[in-house]
Amino acid sequence: MGSLTGSLNIALQSLLADQGALDVTSNNIANAATPGYSRQVADLVENPPLTLGANLQFGQGVSLAQIQGIRDQTLENRIQQETQPGGQLDAFLGGMNQVQSLLNEAQGAGLQNPLSQFFNSLQDLSTDPTNQSLRQAVINAGQTLAGAFNSAAAGLSQIQAGLNQSVSQTVTQINQLTQQIAAVNVQVGSLQAPGENPSPFIDQRNQLLEKLANLADIQVIPTESGMVTVTTASGTALVVGNQSYALTAQTVVPSGNTDVFSGGTDITSRLSSGELGGLIQARDQGLAGVQSSLDTLAYNLASAFNAQHAAGFDLNGSPGGNFFAPLASVTGAAASLAVALSDPSKVAASSDGTPGSNGNALALANLENQNVISGQTVTGFYSNLISTVGNQIADAKTQQAAQSLLLQQLQNQQRNVSGVSLDEEAANLVKYQMAYDASARVVSVVNSLLQTTVSLGG
Repeated sequence: MGSLTGSLNIALQSLLADQGALDVTSNNIANAATPGYSRQVADLVENPPLTLGANLQFGQGVSLAQIQGIRDQTLENRIQQETQPGGQLDAFLGGMNQVQSLLNEAQGAGLQNPLSQFFNSLQDLSTDPTNQSLRQAVINAGQTLAGAFNSAAAGLSQIQAGLNQSVSQTVTQINQLTQQIAAVNVQVGSLQAPGENPSPFIDQRNQLLEKLANLADIQVIPTESGMVTVTTASGTALVVGNQSYALTAQTVVPSGNTDVFSGGTDITSRLSSGELGGLIQARDQGLAGVQSSLDTLAYNLASAFNAQHAAGFDLNGSPGGNFFAPLASVTGAAASLAVALSDPSKVAASSDGTPGSNGNALALANLENQNVISGQTVTGFYSNLISTVGNQIADAKTQQAAQSLLLQQLQNQQRNVSGVSLDEEAANLVKYQMAYDASARVVSVVNSLLQTTVSLGG
């Protein structure tokens, strides 16, 4: 049956439960601005009643059963998934913006002006084919054009080297994060017993997973132990329980690129998202496409020009030779392009062998308007190259804006679920304070009654 000691025990348990709830509320208030913090709630439950006889039951007060973090796992999974393409687009744009800047006419190694000046020099020569100054101007313009190709190729190689270095650095960051996730996994798994609170470690793990999702395309698989298994989207294991599996970055031949390996297997082609996927896409698709187009332009320009130059005659009436140094292959043509002539009299301006003829000079100048590269003119091919890079960047920026908006909406929803409301916590503070004061009052009253009972007994 009920007793004063029973009432005192109920009041004492209430004091402990309310004190725990006040601690939870205070912790929420303290972490209101802490990134990644999930609001916690004190789970107060009624103790099982004491039953006497058939129908008589006495309440046994309240207990703080557990402290529970409030989070929406579905939202957290969506945020991790949508973080991956955001990281990929950022990295892709970073690489392609460098390419666009390099090909910029005003500030980079653009080819439009050198191409125009080269063909203009041939038009000028056609007005006075025996003029040594105009002949030298053609050679100088050709050297300037070859130098522009060389500079553009060297610049693209530098961008490629920078992207390779970024791939290696990103792999290092991924390995650091997977090691940390495995360590936190152990802490979460060890706090699964009733009454324990793994919420702070789950918050820490979720933040690490978001950082990892920004770097790589990952899948997160929860387990019954409270731990998570993390793999790449293609299934390469990164974290399993308390064990992390490191990726390695290795230089491969003949490309010289830094590829990503897992357990000796090259998984570069399987990485499509996250910062790592964006770096690889910028390097192996965007940049590689520009390098290939630049080489194609240099090779076809040199080949067509040399063929037409050989069809004419120089100032001495001898057949024209190669104006540009012959190129062995398309690959590397832009870096190797060079003018073979140094003697102005060797420029083959004549079409019939007479010094005053300008027929071949005009034919060489008209190459600017002939379809010599895949059904396109030299300038048209180069303009399409610049347009392709611009379109890739514009499309990526559009996707980036949409992706950023979607991620922001998901994060706002997450804050609505897991974020701390100071107004709500202030109300809880008053509620638990009043409950604590009331329980303390019960202790005081029961204590007074016990003293009275003891006095009566004496």
